[in-house]
Amino acid sequence: MVDVFDEVEEQLRSERYRSLFSRGWPFAVGLLVLGLLVAGGVWGWRTYQTQAAGKASITYSQAMDALAKNDNAGAEKLFTELGKSGPAGFKSLALMQVAGLKLSKGDTKAGVTLLDQAAGASKDLLISDAARLKAAYALLDTAPLDEMEKRLMPLMEKGHPYGALAREALGLSRLAHGKTAEAKADFAILGIAPDASDGIRNRARAAGLVIDAGQAGVLPDLAKKAAALPPLPAQPEIIPNPNAPPPAASGAPVQPVAGADQ
Repeated sequence: MVDVFDEVEEQLRSERYRSLFSRGWPFAVGLLVLGLLVAGGVWGWRTYQTQAAGKASITYSQAMDALAKNDNAGAEKLFTELGKSGPAGFKSLALMQVAGLKLSKGDTKAGVTLLDQAAGASKDLLISDAARLKAAYALLDTAPLDEMEKRLMPLMEKGHPYGALAREALGLSRLAHGKTAEAKADFAILGIAPDASDGIRNRARAAGLVIDAGQAGVLPDLAKKAAALPPLPAQPEIIPNPNAPPPAASGAPVQPVAGADQ
């Protein structure tokens, strides 16, 4: 009798398993297909990104070659093309290059507009903050103090790579607008700032001495010639050294580090 009950229970279990399987297998197959689609999509997207980056790298190198040959028109055409459709890092660097060409021709408005676009095109602070700082340099002689503070103060927040350069530019702007005490405070901070290069600290200490001597009027022109950005990378993946010897802070096109490629 016990054997009969066991046999019946086993048959009932088998029926339940068959019922569960018949209801659940479509969901299992669906999950498997979904997983394959997701994996294929990720692979396809990465392949597309790799191909796009390779194409952008070739275009960028061609533009840099044209720039080295003084073919500014050809370089600007290639950089402009890349600035419209290139991957984020290349797009930002290309826009900065076009901005440099505009600034070298005295077109400050167009140059600053392109630098602002470059800052928004990249999420890499090393690139986006460089564009913002170059825009501030371009406006140092003409923009009102409140605009300069709006542009520069966010660059001085913790974690931003060019904080010391931004504070130096802010001190110069405040000095140019007659805010001598505020400018002196900025230079005093820079004189002991651990994240500032030796060159920036030395300039800041010298600026404080000149202000104390009553000769603050000579500082803006002298300091603007010394202040500059570190060189930008030849490719977006390369990290520039914030304390490297900087190029001139003029409207000249950005000169990337030679041979930097990953």
